[in-house]
Amino acid sequence: MQSQSIRSALTLAAALAAWTAVPAEARPQDARAAEPPRSDAAQQRAQEERQRSGDRRSRRVRMERVRVASPDGRIELTLLPNAERLSFTVSMDGRTVVDPSPVQMSVDGFDLGAGLIYGGVEEYALDETYPWHGAHATAVNRCRGARISLASDLGMIPFVFDVRVFDDGLAYRHIVPGEAAATRVPDERSAFVLPEGATVWYHDLDGHYESAYEEREVSEVPPGQWVGPPLTFELPQGRGYGSLSEANLADYSGMALEADGRRGFVVGLGHRQPINWPYELRYGREEAKRLGRAAAVTGTITTPWRVVMLGRDLNALVNSDILANLCPPADGRLFPQGINTPWVEPGLAVWRYVDGGDDSFEGLKGFSEMGARLGAKYHIIEGVWRRWSQAQIREIVEYSRELGIRLLFWKHSRQLRTPEDRDAFFRLLQDTGVGGAKIDFFDHEGKEDIDLYEDLLRRAAEKRMVLNFHGANKPTGRLRTWPNELVREAVRGMESRSLLERARHETILPFTRYLAGPADYTTMLFGERRADSTWAHQIASLATFHSPMLTIAAHPRSVLENPAFDVIRSIAPVWDETVVLPQSRIGRLSAFARRKGEMWLLAVMAGSEGAALTLPLSFLGEGVYEAALVRDAPGDPAAVRLEGAALARGDSLQVVMPQGGGFVARFRRR
Repeated sequence: MQSQSIRSALTLAAALAAWTAVPAEARPQDARAAEPPRSDAAQQRAQEERQRSGDRRSRRVRMERVRVASPDGRIELTLLPNAERLSFTVSMDGRTVVDPSPVQMSVDGFDLGAGLIYGGVEEYALDETYPWHGAHATAVNRCRGARISLASDLGMIPFVFDVRVFDDGLAYRHIVPGEAAATRVPDERSAFVLPEGATVWYHDLDGHYESAYEEREVSEVPPGQWVGPPLTFELPQGRGYGSLSEANLADYSGMALEADGRRGFVVGLGHRQPINWPYELRYGREEAKRLGRAAAVTGTITTPWRVVMLGRDLNALVNSDILANLCPPADGRLFPQGINTPWVEPGLAVWRYVDGGDDSFEGLKGFSEMGARLGAKYHIIEGVWRRWSQAQIREIVEYSRELGIRLLFWKHSRQLRTPEDRDAFFRLLQDTGVGGAKIDFFDHEGKEDIDLYEDLLRRAAEKRMVLNFHGANKPTGRLRTWPNELVREAVRGMESRSLLERARHETILPFTRYLAGPADYTTMLFGERRADSTWAHQIASLATFHSPMLTIAAHPRSVLENPAFDVIRSIAPVWDETVVLPQSRIGRLSAFARRKGEMWLLAVMAGSEGAALTLPLSFLGEGVYEAALVRDAPGDPAAVRLEGAALARGDSLQVVMPQGGGFVARFRRR
């Protein structure tokens, strides 16, 4: 059923079509055409009057100012009354956080954001909660929305500009009605203009979504700099934080951002993004050239949501549910209990790759055995599985299943580009009892790759299989729609041996990449690849980088033999509650208090400067807790010091960390 706003948009288009069907000589004429010739002085006065009144369209076409405020009234999006260019501004606590920014979308080359005809507004509200896997166990979806019916007077294309404003941000999208079989080509060059004095954290697209982060004052970001969302920013004068991203990416090309050198970041869809070196390496320039053309969409065009997360502090940003809120819930036929459907259970994963180990058949059975001792639920096996017979696959599957471990097999996405190839692969996994797949090397976010993600998820769900995407673009909240996507990479993680400033990198990620959703960083390593971070820092990272599939980079034996193993074994993949402590600073310090059931876990990571902190334990509940503390060993980054204490919520902890240091505390009520 069409909403009232879409019906209004179609009525507006019909009126425009009827107007153009009337012969020009029969239309009402501008009053000036019937006036007698004027003197030069009269003409001059008329010209001055036109200049004072604005151009002809502004006098004849009414474009309303539309304001949409969050339920708590703190955040407001204003659609500006300019018929010449659709534009908006955003305020938080009465102060501007996004300067006037243009909205520019085209369909088949017609600019929908210029020459606007206003057709009315339909207001609505949402208020719901639902189970979630991430920083907390229950997501809150509460917003006010407005569907504004508009049309472009050039292409006579009606559309709905849909806006939602939450207590933690806002989003907009375009809905362009169309016949079911109609094929049209959309494109976007909308912008987000950040306030002067804002600081931004971003990574480029050279490695697709696997690059290190820059920190700059917004006016210093050069024109032409490409950014892979989320782009996080801190407002001037300590007024809060925000992040730019997209939500509900489906049947469309993915969005990156291009700096304009004037504090603006312009939307660039997949076809316009620069070729990245992983894609060129694996697919070549000719294939990149093919994807360099804007992709067509059939039927109604519904863009992904363009999102601005907002909060007064980092705790608000980390706890935002906005991306998932903007996605549809899971299909109850495939996921009867939604995200709590048993076969998409969260868990730790072991993986033989970064930290070496025996990759023989028996050696990998050993990884499953050690993973079970760690409490893992999953074991990811790279391409070595292709050497095995189906009998061997069934043997290791059954061996692992008896230990409570499900296997995932690696596959190159290039080998899954046809429906026949996908059917054959998933049939093999189903026939041998394999629990899912790790699918790699997409390296692009053109529409055909986005369509491939969706088809893989659907086929896997039909066979009750979970997926882990590598070489992928950023997530956009569709874990809510597809709970069987337990994680995707889209991050420069432990696979990167050349990343030397790892401590800084790992204190940026919780406030940038992880705002988009789970990331397969392949977390916690005790060998050389941890670079300038300590063992305690690495243990803290496992508690900070939550994901429904939380892959451990370290060889499981090194975890079992670590002095802090008992605390490590307590770390959950997802949490019931998260509090980001106010001492946190992007790229300098990350301090998270996490709760799972009655247990609290405090995880602190220092960047490259080290830190000395007093941390109040006000997040604890009533009563006394037995605390197990993991500190850096003085003078030895490859060791930890363990302590025990009885502590309560009125107490504080003194924490001193060297450069790249860390601290972990587990609290269990007596």
